[in-house]
Amino acid sequence: MNGLKRRGSVIPINLSSIFTIGSWFILIYMIIIIAIYGVMLIISFFQIRKIHQLDQIEPYEEFLQSSFTKPISILVPAYNESMGICASVRSLLSIEYPEFEVIVVNDGSTDDTLEKLDEVFKLKKINMVIRRHLETKEIRAVYKSTIYPNLIVADKDNGGKADALNAGINLSKYPYFCSLDGDSIIERNAFLKVLKPIIESDDEVIASGGTVRIANGCVIQNGNLTEIGLSKNPLVTMQVIEYLRAFLTGRVGLSKNNLLLIVSGAFGVFSKKWVVDAGGYAHTVGEDMELVVRLHRLIKEKKANKKIIYVPDPVCWTEAPESMKYLRRQRKRWHKGLFDSLWRHRKLMFNPKYGTIGMVSMPYFFFIEFLGPVIEMFGYLFFIFSLFTGGVYFEYAILFFLISMVYGSFYSMAAVLLEEWSMERYTKVSHFITLFLVSLTETFWYRPLTVFWRIEGIVEMIFRKKGGWGEMVRKGVSNE
Repeated sequence: MNGLKRRGSVIPINLSSIFTIGSWFILIYMIIIIAIYGVMLIISFFQIRKIHQLDQIEPYEEFLQSSFTKPISILVPAYNESMGICASVRSLLSIEYPEFEVIVVNDGSTDDTLEKLDEVFKLKKINMVIRRHLETKEIRAVYKSTIYPNLIVADKDNGGKADALNAGINLSKYPYFCSLDGDSIIERNAFLKVLKPIIESDDEVIASGGTVRIANGCVIQNGNLTEIGLSKNPLVTMQVIEYLRAFLTGRVGLSKNNLLLIVSGAFGVFSKKWVVDAGGYAHTVGEDMELVVRLHRLIKEKKANKKIIYVPDPVCWTEAPESMKYLRRQRKRWHKGLFDSLWRHRKLMFNPKYGTIGMVSMPYFFFIEFLGPVIEMFGYLFFIFSLFTGGVYFEYAILFFLISMVYGSFYSMAAVLLEEWSMERYTKVSHFITLFLVSLTETFWYRPLTVFWRIEGIVEMIFRKKGGWGEMVRKGVSNE
């Protein structure tokens, strides 16, 4: 008999009972997650259908002549983005929008990012009065394009992405700004779509996020998307499916009830006044999510009737990691950023003062998104143990496998079908078949990998291993 000695007595430990309780806990936890994602999928289906029907009745192009359209500052923080920065800027300068400015913030790049911008856009140094709404590292110089009068380039000391965005806010002159990654390609009418809820809400909406898609495999000429394609790399294809699942099911469902805590740093529009009042971007590994949580907190504390929403149709295309090394680094960083945002604002957790954000959204992101990989990892370990043990545990292994299939591959397949039904970005039949078939394999290799990488991120946090944003080797997604 197994046991522990305690004051001369032996306390029996029934390993079988512990295993049974643990396995049932994992199964029930995963069933709850499946139920939650199922509800979000249903909400997303009806919400996307509603948006799709409204867009056919009210075309976005009407806003091009609307006097109510709000001018916008587009901020592009750039650190060693030499490979893709010029294509991204060209993409932004060609958007369909009445009034905008593009502000590229070179955050102390050590490559030739600034030189490339100067060569292509013919920059001229200018004297500019900068309003210091937010504290940032020193801005060395400000340049203006002699070809495009609405293009500004700032060169500053390195301070990180948050610092570069804060510097861009200080430089901006319009009431709304958009944050974009330096390797992003924007569809021409994306800003009309992402700003439509802000224009129609009479300032009720203070932040709006769009969809991010994977550009690897697409044909992009001089900053313009000319053909949508899929990469032949299965790792990239799986990321395409993962993005569809995260944006079309997760964020639509959360946004419907103003529960969204993430507006992607790759493509999001914000009210400058509210961001400045909130203190700007924080110097943290997950500055995009942390800002959104802080805005929700400010809204509740001011008792204001404001919303932060997600719009599924406007699309930003970005380069994804093509190797395990850089994908692993990215996922560890994302998970650290998630925990950092939740920890900084732990006061909101189960606090009725903050309404559904404190009672629903914060617990969801902690217990489902953050702790999910931990529970799932234990599930994989129990699964392996069950296969070798046999008997009743083999039945558990089969049940866990079936639930994992629903949890992983089924929802990914649903996201692919939802994309085909609503957005129709991937128009070739071969694209749809590839995405559908690859989504079936998620449970067998991709999901366990991402679970393990996120667990690594948690371990690194426990041992306080420092690490910044790091660098991703980019091939560049556009042909100049």
